[in-house]
Amino acid sequence: MFEKRLTDLAGGNISVRDGEFVYMSPRFAGQRRQWHLCPDDLVTGRWEDDEIGQNPLFSREGWSHLYIYRHFPDVTAVIHAHPFHVLPFAAACRPIEPVLEGTQKFGTVELTEPAPAHSRQLADHVIASLAGKEERMRKQAAAVLVPYHGIIVAGKDLPATLDALERIDTNAYCILARKLMD
Repeated sequence: MFEKRLTDLAGGNISVRDGEFVYMSPRFAGQRRQWHLCPDDLVTGRWEDDEIGQNPLFSREGWSHLYIYRHFPDVTAVIHAHPFHVLPFAAACRPIEPVLEGTQKFGTVELTEPAPAHSRQLADHVIASLAGKEERMRKQAAAVLVPYHGIIVAGKDLPATLDALERIDTNAYCILARKLMD
């Protein structure tokens, strides 16, 4: 993700749910580890309770991940990222319309209600924004923009979720480049 500019050193996080456990990239994965992670770096715990949140390496947006797993049983991967071409839309609080054939299936990537980063309030807003997109998450993935922050993508598995993230970022680039062509 980092090499493709789908996130940056400022942050982001990745998690995967497997059975009753969740495996999550640690806090400061970008800033302190430059996204060079090994299995021992992962924060592991049960997604159904809050105990994992007590780990000092629990990711800042980890609550959004846990809430997604608790509310959408078909989701087994969540990515929070700061993609290079998506960030202008998050900063301007503008949705990303699908302009490419390969992004039509995701629909418009809307913004969630603003809330403090790493808060349970933000997690509640993310859940509300993903509600009604269960079929997209079951087939591949659904995404929501976090105002002034980035994007959260929830999907059926990690490859499908990462694919959605990259497609949405490419779609955002096409919107921005098209403005230069006018």
